[in-house]
Amino acid sequence: MTTASRFQDGRWRLVRVVGDSMRPTLRPGDVLLVRSGADPAPGDVVVARLPDGRGPGVKRAVRREPEGWWLERDSVSAGTDSWTFGAVADEAVLGVVRARLWPRPGRLPGPPR
Repeated sequence: MTTASRFQDGRWRLVRVVGDSMRPTLRPGDVLLVRSGADPAPGDVVVARLPDGRGPGVKRAVRREPEGWWLERDSVSAGTDSWTFGAVADEAVLGVVRARLWPRPGRLPGPPR
């Protein structure tokens, strides 16, 4: 995945998904188009600097809280999210995913039900 230090506001970035935490929406190896510095809305998939030390991760922005954004995984069995590490500060949200480019190009669906 692209490192956090390479994200600059307003730029477009390509990010490759690593891990299973966003299944079934995203799979390892998917390539995403990310708008750096874009303001997320509830339901958006975002790239964020995670406090668990594993580097930037792809998560779903669920809601804005006083401490920042509550981020969740789409998978019920893989990965970590705000249920583990709490809300992340606004500045930890590095960008908003606008589309999947490969292998199934298109807009991302909403959260699984």
